[in-house]
Amino acid sequence: MIEKILTMKLFKDKYGVCRLTRNESIPKWAQDSDFFSITKTSDELSIVCLEDSIPSEIKCERDWRILKIEGPLDFSLIGILASISTILAQKGISIFAISTYDTDYILVKNKDLDNAVESLIKERYEVLD
Repeated sequence: MIEKILTMKLFKDKYGVCRLTRNESIPKWAQDSDFFSITKTSDELSIVCLEDSIPSEIKCERDWRILKIEGPLDFSLIGILASISTILAQKGISIFAISTYDTDYILVKNKDLDNAVESLIKERYEVLD
């Protein structure tokens, strides 16, 4: 039996990656789900949240799906994102990655999801719905 490398969980909902100006406050609509990510830099306020929560006038890339690497992952582990991004890059699949203290999240466009999951499974990753 071939041993799996890591287990990933597919989120069922669609998400958006939004760009707001750096001076804007964190909007309430961005916090309406179990998963959201907010990053503020000197250049921008970047928000990942449920697509259905995003007002139409917000600058946003929509139609992302999330694959969560089941963790927690130890900080000493090396090359997890590199391995996954290489597999997907070889298939022409763009990603948006988010890392937290416990794990990593890989966002892929919904149109690429089947190809991404297939490619990861072929490389011994387990993907759960």
